[in-house]
Amino acid sequence: MHRNSYDNDVTVWSPQGRLHQVEYAMEAVKQGPATVGVQSKTHAVLVVLTRSSSELSSYLQKIKRIDQHCGISYSGLMSDARLLGRFMRTECLAWRWSCNESMPLSRLAMAVGDKLQTPTQYYGSRPYGVGLLMAGYDEKGPHIYQTCPSANYYECTAMAIGARSQSARTYLEKNLTKFEDCDLDQLIRHALRALRDCLRNQSELTTKNCSIGVVGKDLPFMIYDNEAVGPYLASIDTEGGAAQVRLAIKTQFYPI
Repeated sequence: MHRNSYDNDVTVWSPQGRLHQVEYAMEAVKQGPATVGVQSKTHAVLVVLTRSSSELSSYLQKIKRIDQHCGISYSGLMSDARLLGRFMRTECLAWRWSCNESMPLSRLAMAVGDKLQTPTQYYGSRPYGVGLLMAGYDEKGPHIYQTCPSANYYECTAMAIGARSQSARTYLEKNLTKFEDCDLDQLIRHALRALRDCLRNQSELTTKNCSIGVVGKDLPFMIYDNEAVGPYLASIDTEGGAAQVRLAIKTQFYPI
């Protein structure tokens, strides 16, 4: 029987034991813009490539702030990412209301995993076609979590998802032992170098096509866009000048 006979609904298993609609959703993640997440002992960083639908339109924001202590970047369908972001904000607000503290990242990742699993269990629904990288800081330190349309989620030291992300993962694997002792500036430069490997030939990172999200101890989740990214892009080929980079940045803070 042809493969398409088994992909009419998410609850239909193929003879090989596969759910084709879940695989299609995971393929949507692979075709989205690349995003990279890395963490050290004190900070977690997200960087993402942004795209515009045409030369006349602005670039889409691919990093979203969820709460004071966490945020996400995504690859895949923007509509699904917005829905999941709204769900995560509600979960964080409910936790803060009942417990008077920030929601632990492990509990938030588990809640997102349960949310992602629900449409894979019922007839007439479809999986979420988006993959998330979640960066945050709680009482246990900084965290990076990856979520998949299959409802799996993983805690990572570093991760890259999206189009041509294998090149970024290769860079992250080669430099994995260096991340733990990095300060914030060094961590951002490592993330940008990994993201640069995801670009097409003859393409370069610019202040228009990438964004940075940072969070850490005594540092709420913040997003650097446009000109705020410039000093970091200028320094990714050098190791010096970290203090000058920090002084040159005009941060942009996005409230909930």
